[in-house]
Amino acid sequence: MSTEVVATPARHIVGPLDQIPIGEGRAFDIAGEQVAVFRLRNGALRAVSAACPHKGGPIADGLIDLQVVICPLHLNAFDLATGCSTTGSGPLRTYDVQLDGEQIVVLC
Repeated sequence: MSTEVVATPARHIVGPLDQIPIGEGRAFDIAGEQVAVFRLRNGALRAVSAACPHKGGPIADGLIDLQVVICPLHLNAFDLATGCSTTGSGPLRTYDVQLDGEQIVVLC
């Protein structure tokens, strides 16, 4: 009989919700990884890798809507829910993100 070990993601509090204006993103160093957290216009939060796989562009500075972020350097677009590129670039890693009261928590 074998037992499967399942790692539980660590909770990382990155700060208060109001540090990210609605419709914008911010980059955070979380456990040695750069993570971009976005506060969408509908109030939802999304978190993805902060560097574009194409040339390392700052994803947190990209334009967003409710589904996509566009890299500000070369206009590669990525689905915020899946990390998949809609323009042929490699994918971004996605992270679970949630609120604990007014604190943003990223799980990774």
